[in-house]
Amino acid sequence: MSDKTVKRPGVGVGVLVTDSAHPGCVLLGKRRSAVGKGTYQLPGGHLEFGEYNVLERETWEECAHREVLEEAGVRLVNVRLASVVNSIRLEEQYHYVTIFMHGDLDRKQSGEPENLEPEKNEGWTWTHWDEFPPEQQLFLPLAGLRQQGYQPFRNKH
Repeated sequence: MSDKTVKRPGVGVGVLVTDSAHPGCVLLGKRRSAVGKGTYQLPGGHLEFGEYNVLERETWEECAHREVLEEAGVRLVNVRLASVVNSIRLEEQYHYVTIFMHGDLDRKQSGEPENLEPEKNEGWTWTHWDEFPPEQQLFLPLAGLRQQGYQPFRNKH
């Protein structure tokens, strides 16, 4: 064993928030945080380290619900797995595995999203998936999701 600390990737959860009142759109914000400042992001954050509930670890679905409520003040229904992206940018010491979840705005319990973390985000806008900013303006994990060709509106029932 060496004294060198082993670096490991972080685990993030990004949430594609959709709403029947805004067809073809997802909730998009612009980062104010140091990492990825000025790039466009989805609501999301870190998967909590087994502290969400004393009896169980935080699930991906619970993380999606928590982050969207904390950041935009809205509740979701029908939360499901969308995709997973492995993002590495060594020159920035950035390595994250991002689990993308997809959830629909719960119109029975929520109004329009609000920016509840203005120190981290410039504000939320409904942005059409086919009219996104150029890839170089997207936060690295979101750019990776777009590169995969993921389409949140392909399998609408």
